Amino acid sequence: MTVFREWPYLYEGDEAYERKFLDIYVQSSRSFALVVLDGDRPVGVTTAMPLNDEEPEIRKPFVDAGIDPGQVFYFAESVLLPGYRGQGLYRRFFEERESHARSSGDYALVTFCAVQRSVDHPLRPADYQPLDPVWRHFGFQPRADLVAYFPWPDVGETEETDKPLQFWVKPLP
Repeated sequence: MTVFREWPYLYEGDEAYERKFLDIYVQSSRSFALVVLDGDRPVGVTTAMPLNDEEPEIRKPFVDAGIDPGQVFYFAESVLLPGYRGQGLYRRFFEERESHARSSGDYALVTFCAVQRSVDHPLRPADYQPLDPVWRHFGFQPRADLVAYFPWPDVGETEETDKPLQFWVKPLP
């Protein structure tokens, strides 16, 4: 929840909702989760699952674009507390999820989505560095035609508003 409150998520959510959200990963026999611990304290987590096992809102952009969701493995959250960034853990998240996707079936693509915020958003930190160069380095490309919309309340707000989430895609060798 700490990371989800940061830019660009700005998520005013709660743990109960997130537990319910993560239940879909418990239900999928091919889901993946990796938790990074510092002692007994969780400091990072990443999740993934076949796109066919995901919510309809996540599958819809692929279906609309004529891409078979059965050929896609979806990388969901990857979050690290600030003090643990820049140590290679994020790279490890991508490597472990790709390895799991390869061992879980015959997938042609891996994908993830990133929330899109305007560059002039009043809560955008002045020193914010987008992760786009990192994702490109990992072999992913953004797809302007693959966008999902999810509602959540921003930090300090009570009403949900739709947020665009653009997908990045990579062939799975």
